[in-house]
Order: sequence, then C-alpha cells, then structure tokens
Amino acid sequence: MGFPILKNDRLIRALLRQPTDTTPVWIMRQAGRYLPEYREVRKQAGSFLDLCKNRELACEVTLQPLRRFALDGAILFSDILTIPDAMGLGLYFVEGEGPRFERPLRSEADIRRLGVPDPSDSLRYVTDAISLIRRELDGKVPLIGFSGSPWTLSTYMVEGGSSKEYRHIKGMMYRNPAALHQLLQKLAQSVTAYLNAQIEAGAQAVMIFDTWGGVLTPQTYRSFSLDYMSRIVAGLKREHDGQTIPVTLFTKGGAQWLEAMADSGCNALGLDWTIDIDEARGRVGDRVALQGNLDPCVLYADPDAIRTMAQDIITRFGNHPGHIFNLGHGIHQTVDPDHLGVLVDAVHEAGYEIRQ
Repeated sequence: MGFPILKNDRLIRALLRQPTDTTPVWIMRQAGRYLPEYREVRKQAGSFLDLCKNRELACEVTLQPLRRFALDGAILFSDILTIPDAMGLGLYFVEGEGPRFERPLRSEADIRRLGVPDPSDSLRYVTDAISLIRRELDGKVPLIGFSGSPWTLSTYMVEGGSSKEYRHIKGMMYRNPAALHQLLQKLAQSVTAYLNAQIEAGAQAVMIFDTWGGVLTPQTYRSFSLDYMSRIVAGLKREHDGQTIPVTLFTKGGAQWLEAMADSGCNALGLDWTIDIDEARGRVGDRVALQGNLDPCVLYADPDAIRTMAQDIITRFGNHPGHIFNLGHGIHQTVDPDHLGVLVDAVHEAGYEIRQ
C-alpha cells in the first residue's frame, strides 16, 4: 500500500525550481528543544539517543511543530551521528557539552577496522521512523530525510566529539591524507546507502549537512568535503514511486564555494546568514534552488523586526522560482515559539505579495 497523495507540494516544487503560489518555509531543528512539548517527550524517552531510536517518539516530535505552525515541510527527527554510532564508536551525549565517542579514530588501523553499516540492520530504526512519519503526515507536507556529510562526520569521529581547534582531524589531513581519504570513502558509501534507504522508506527530499566544511581551506574543502558530497549526490536515487527526489547541500561557512557546490549535481544549496541571498542567486543563476537564510538570532527580535527581515530576504530573492525560506542554521533552544509562528506567517504573506 502506497502513501497518500501530497497535498502541499510547495517545498518540492521550489526545490525543483518550479513556480509556487508563495515561498515555502521550514526551519532547521524545527523539532527540538525550543518547544515545551518536545521537552516533555524528551523526558519520557529517558535520553536523546533513546528518543532518536524510538520510532513512535521520533514520529511524535517530528509532527509537533506542524501542529503549531503552517510549515511546508517536515524533517525527520534524528541526529547526524547515527552512521558513526552504527559503526560502533560508542556514541553518547554529555549534558551541556554535546556528543562524545568512546572510541575515536586516531590511527589508520582504527579506520581500516571500520565497516560500512547496513541501513536495513543497524539503522533500521531510522527507516522505520520515516515510514511511520509518512503515514502519520497523511500527505499534509513532504518529509525531508538527511545525513551529515563525510567531512563533518569524520570530524566528530576523529576528534571524539565537538572541537574548536580540529587538531586531530586536521593533523590527520595534513600528516596522513591517505588515511583520511580512506575514512571519507567509507563514509561516502555509508551516507549514500543510508540516504537511499531513507528515500525507499518514504523521504521525499534529502539534505546533506556539511556543518564543519567552513573550517577548511579552499583547496582542502574541495578535496576532503565537496568531492565526497558530489559522489554521494551521483549515487542517490533521484526518483522514487514516480516522484523526483530533490537533494540539498548545505555547507555552513561555505559561501565562497557556491559555484563549485552548484556543479555537484544537487538541486538546491542551503545558505547560512553570511551572504546576501541576492548575491548568491547572482552567482549561481538558475542552476540550483536556494534555501535560507535568516540569522537565527533574528527570532529574538520583536515581531515587527522579524517580519521586516523576512520580507527583506524574500524581496532580495525576487519573483523567481527556487526559493525555500529557512534560517541560516538551526533554531536556538531559547527562542520563543510564538516568534517562529510570526516568521512563518510573514514568509507566506511576503511570498504571496511578491508573486502578484
């Protein structure tokens, strides 16, 4: 039995650079700690990882923001570190500090021992959650699947957690690039299989988050990050159940590489807040759609300021197909949820107006 017909296809149409009646909007980390109802479910789950691995609870928190706001897409509630966890590195989370690995990769021998996880086995909880979410969405909006990029995953796996200096991963990159390329190749294979499994389970669009690509030099970005994302894009299922599956790449701090990213074969590029969207569009032209790119801290402003800054981004993009409104990164956990409601409504109103 198939899934219900999609009722609101604005997001998919915009990702494919097709005309829409208004600007679609969804928000990175829209299912998360800024919502009191999420915090309640998180307590019920016992831990963040247990929440990710419980398909019913992951479904519930995925749907929570859609009950509050007129968002045009749902994004799977999960974590970018599911693949390293499935590789056996011992993922755990420290309150207030973020993810940690019990067994970080510090040698070529560590990397050689890694296998490519089978999504139908160690990551089955993710695809099960996707299928459940699709059924519960009942065609209301499309569901976005995602993964971290190989470079971003490798930074956590080699550093053992978050980092400010990246001394272990960059040390490996400059000291033993062959070892790092071996790791990145395994991760590219893993991400490709993982995203294809998400698509088969019901994800209607997918996104690759390259959170730490911006810490690289121009030369190392291309060889250690973008090249592997391009390989993933080339290996993805771009059609499923008769529908095109759009792919979005997002490199935080990656504005200098937009042209090269647009050549990857993706459908859309995510933008952070460090570039004006009209400049970005001028550089990539009609090759890809653009997603973004409001500074998340704007949501701490008063409603009138939120409306003004949202309208500015939509005006800068202009009356062209291919804009998906989003923040330049994830929503902050201390934001007033009502302010997100103001933003979503403002985006739709401004999007309608510019198309008149």
